[in-house]
Amino acid sequence: MRRPLRRTSALNVVLLLYWLCCLAPSPVSSITVTTPPEVHASKGDTVTLSCSFTSTSRPTSRMTVDWSYRPQSGGPPMMFLHFSSRAYPPTEGQFGGRIRWQGTPARGDASISLINATLNDNGTFTCTVRNPPDVHGSTTSHTVLTVTPRVPSIRFSDVAVLLFFILLPSAVITLILIGRMMCPKKERNQSKAHRSPIEVTEGDEYGIPGYTHKEDRAKCRDLYVMDSDEEYYLKDFKKRPPEAEGYADSHC
Repeated sequence: MRRPLRRTSALNVVLLLYWLCCLAPSPVSSITVTTPPEVHASKGDTVTLSCSFTSTSRPTSRMTVDWSYRPQSGGPPMMFLHFSSRAYPPTEGQFGGRIRWQGTPARGDASISLINATLNDNGTFTCTVRNPPDVHGSTTSHTVLTVTPRVPSIRFSDVAVLLFFILLPSAVITLILIGRMMCPKKERNQSKAHRSPIEVTEGDEYGIPGYTHKEDRAKCRDLYVMDSDEEYYLKDFKKRPPEAEGYADSHC
């Protein structure tokens, strides 16, 4: 009677283990999505929003990728790109025509690029990847995009052109001014070099404008008498007859 009991107990143990294995939850596969926490760009740049994922299951046609955006000012997130076997970028709205799919799901890449970034694009971008049966784990990741105004940059070629058009005319004008300043001095020096130290310009001897050499033939006694009455003397001298001049010369 003992042998049948042993066989029955052993059978019960096997059945119990079988039921435990069937009823126990099977291990669930997981997926991990990773994105950079922050991305900085200037206005007008093309920005790459990276998104990579690792999955225990090979990506299949059932894998999906969703990109959403939440403005910096707040509000509900807005999905703007969906991938399922192929990408469906937005054709209208804030990102219409400015999103390009750059991902390769077979390599665990779900990245996109944003063309012509604007200040209104500042906000949080979220990448969500699902690859059944990997539906658990970290399926989403967030990236904060900061777009700043572009700082004007000056290239070397621009600086060279500006210097050429500024310095060249300035140099030419400077040379012309220096030449005009030097030439009059040379002319004056040459004229002074040819004059005798005792040479006196006509009319400068008595300081009387319009005084000619003919009036130098006055009497000897009149050369030292000219004073405040010289104007009267000149008038009287002009009225004398020609023979008076010879008389004066004979007395000298």
